[in-house]
Amino acid sequence: MNRNKDKLNSVFYAQSYHPIQAGSIDGTDILPHDNAVYRALLCSSAGLYDPLGDPNVIGDDPYCTLFVGHLSHFTTEDTLRKAMSKYGTVKNARLVRHIVTGASRGYAFVEYESERDMQRAYEKAHHSVIDDSEIIVDYNRQQLMPGWIPRRLGGGLGGKKESGQLRFGGRERPFRAPLRPIPLDDLKRLGIPPPPEGNYMSRFEIPSPPRRKRSYANKEDKHSRSHRRSSSRDRAYDERRSADAEGGSRKSHRHDRSSYYGEHERRSSSRDHRYDDREDNSRDRAYNESRDRTYDERRSADAESGSRKSHRRDRSYYYDEHERRSSSRDHRYDGREGSSRKRRDSHRHDRTSTRHDRGHHRSDTRRSSDREQRSHKRHRHE
Repeated sequence: MNRNKDKLNSVFYAQSYHPIQAGSIDGTDILPHDNAVYRALLCSSAGLYDPLGDPNVIGDDPYCTLFVGHLSHFTTEDTLRKAMSKYGTVKNARLVRHIVTGASRGYAFVEYESERDMQRAYEKAHHSVIDDSEIIVDYNRQQLMPGWIPRRLGGGLGGKKESGQLRFGGRERPFRAPLRPIPLDDLKRLGIPPPPEGNYMSRFEIPSPPRRKRSYANKEDKHSRSHRRSSSRDRAYDERRSADAEGGSRKSHRHDRSSYYGEHERRSSSRDHRYDDREDNSRDRAYNESRDRTYDERRSADAESGSRKSHRRDRSYYYDEHERRSSSRDHRYDGREGSSRKRRDSHRHDRTSTRHDRGHHRSDTRRSSDREQRSHKRHRHE
């Protein structure tokens, strides 16, 4: 179910025109379903239409030309040119008119200066509005689509449902992904390209117009033309050189040589410039190598000096630790010596105080004995 739903939103576009396929909604019909398709098939098989034989075709480059349809009958060439100039420089603009009445047929062809401008208009001008009419834009299928048959001969693209002659495969009405089995053998027998199974596009994607092919023959012609120009230039230089040798005009010879061999000098100068660049690169490479060597030497020297510094730091740390330990031992010794000194002082003070007490006691005893003797003598004398 999901697969069929995905196929309903998948489309593909015709790369070449076949009348029977253009009349099919999914591009798999093998029989014409109306008289117009049958007429277009006859014109295609008999070769009655020449897309390059229209004398009214404008421009020299179909890759820079756009088809503009659904125009209003009141739109003029000036209005069309002004509206399409928003996307690039318009070189030519032709509004197709009725051959008898001269009224507008509702479509036109616009040629741009470059293929880039045409691509921009192809992407942005589609479904834009000119004179209250929504236009459609497509590339020049008359000259770029193989097997093209115009609408007046039963072919074309698009159309209205009321006419019963809808044509599919274009930008406005693409082919839908087929839901029924594809008759590949019948399509191959009729020369109808089969649907691109697995390579369908979304109906919201913009199909890309055909691009200009860069053929090998054009390159060969360009090379042959350049070779002819160089050979004629060499012949002219040889003739001028012989004439200068006869006349002995060295100055004119230098001028002719510079004029005819300016390209050679430019090439040689470019070669010298490349040689100088290579020489500069070699010098830069040698300088970088020497700088790297110097950096490595410095790094190794720094590593050695770093090891020495670390050794010095270890030695200084050892000495500092030793000094700290010795100072702590001295401090502990000083503390013990101070405490012993204090104990000795306290003992000495105790002994001194004891002696003082003893002496004081002796003096008191002696004074009391002296008083008793004096009192005894006084008593005897009385």
